[in-house]
Amino acid sequence: MKVCLIVEGAYPYVNGGMSNWVQQLMLRMKDVEFVIQSIAANRNETKEFKYEIPENCLEIQEVYLLDDDYIEDKKQKRLKMTNQEYEAFEGLLFGSQVDWDTIIRFFAEKEVSLNALLSGEDFLSMVLNYYQENFKRVVFTDFLWTMRSMYLPLFTMLKSRTVEADLYHTASSGYAGIWGCMQKSIYQKPFLMSEHGIYTREREEEIIKATWVKGIYKDLWIQQFRKIGTCCYEYADKVVSLFEDARKFQVELGCREDKTIVIPNGMDPQKFADIPGKAQDDPYINVGALLRVVPIKDIKTLINAFSLAKEVNPKLKLWIMGSLEQDEDYARECIQLVQELKVPDVEFTGIIQARDYIGRMDMMILSSLSEGQPIAILEGFTAKKPFITTNVGNCKGLLEGEFDTWGRAGYVVPIMSASKMAQAILRLAEDESLRRQMGEIGFRRVRSFYDEKDIFNRYRTLYQELVTGSGADA
Repeated sequence: MKVCLIVEGAYPYVNGGMSNWVQQLMLRMKDVEFVIQSIAANRNETKEFKYEIPENCLEIQEVYLLDDDYIEDKKQKRLKMTNQEYEAFEGLLFGSQVDWDTIIRFFAEKEVSLNALLSGEDFLSMVLNYYQENFKRVVFTDFLWTMRSMYLPLFTMLKSRTVEADLYHTASSGYAGIWGCMQKSIYQKPFLMSEHGIYTREREEEIIKATWVKGIYKDLWIQQFRKIGTCCYEYADKVVSLFEDARKFQVELGCREDKTIVIPNGMDPQKFADIPGKAQDDPYINVGALLRVVPIKDIKTLINAFSLAKEVNPKLKLWIMGSLEQDEDYARECIQLVQELKVPDVEFTGIIQARDYIGRMDMMILSSLSEGQPIAILEGFTAKKPFITTNVGNCKGLLEGEFDTWGRAGYVVPIMSASKMAQAILRLAEDESLRRQMGEIGFRRVRSFYDEKDIFNRYRTLYQELVTGSGADA
């Protein structure tokens, strides 16, 4: 079986939960051949592999969303759309219904220069018509360039290289999902989509907060990602979510309920079975944050929370363990915040091997603004560590139990609440027996319900069902 696995902004160039999942999926299915299609914003993001590529990974193909193909070709510039193609593109840009079949065929069957398309008469005509009907109060050149920049990444995906495989599997919707839709349409092979987070909602949240897009253009960007999400749900044969609330949200966004299935993240319960524990002469109560230092992880609230807790309990020490490279400006701001607060005993380790540090921690913490079902929590459980986490994604379900009545494996606090997070740190710091009890509950939970051997066996079964045709619904 040959599987084309499509990822955006992750494997093999970025460390993190998504990339770890991709790596483990391939390692657990050594008899399956994989081709990785990896999407990045630009070529600077693909400097070096962060993983040792498994032998059953045959090839890694890259696409860069901000590449262009400004080719001077007079014949391309005279390319005219048919009436059906024009209506399909007009629906994509400004309508509520999109004829994706026609758009995919347009890129699959024609040699299209994106410069010619985005600078051509047809694109200009549909943009001008919509502008005159709805947006005369803004400068037309700004509106036109916004539309061009909005659709360049999507059109780049639609004319990207394809590979014939037995199954297409994307780790998200969005641009990765569109690449999967396109190849399903071209080769008529099954398409499986896993959503580790709800891509449409995540992009909407980012756009609302963004400073690079303003005013009316926010709505246009949000509408575009909703259309892309709808396309992915329409083309996919099966759509996987990590937990039940996420599955219900997929249905609310327009996915057919009979396509949806829940397969959680998994972890090897024995991953940290032989790691060294905390040294007897360690004077600190260690708080570990195993995460990338990026804004979505809200490290600044974590630092503020630790500062408050440290004032009450001087024995506390915070370990921030993860990449400082993905957003170097934000990492510098976090380090500067520690200095401004004059809070001692905060250590930024950079990228580490979790097994070298996690056994020394007394508790783990996650301060994210958004998550799906964090691998970091399952790792903490595997090491028998209690967890403090914000109430995002499936964090509460993991800590309080969805399939058992064993009790809490830690504390859930509101997002961006330094005071509540500090209280939770102090509560665990003051009670060693409670830490041990919660750590044991977490370990029991991951061993019983999130064993990666069982999880990836479910994916193997799903692969076989889709390829043989017994599990396809679309």
